[in-house]
Amino acid sequence: MTDQPVEQRRVRVWFGQHLLHDYLAEATAAERYAESIGRRFAGLEVTVDLEVSADLRPLPCEQLWSVLTP
Repeated sequence: MTDQPVEQRRVRVWFGQHLLHDYLAEATAAERYAESIGRRFAGLEVTVDLEVSADLRPLPCEQLWSVLTP
């Protein structure tokens, strides 16, 4: 068994030019989060980028995605 590095992504939630949230997440979770929040809050833009930083907060657990306010 080989340990594959986990691909990380930066997930940001925007209201116009205003950054609301900035998270670090595993690549597939980042995409699922972007789709989920994009459906729930259609007026917000959610971006998923390759640019990552160690000081970013982790993505909230998936069970909270439907109840969190942006």
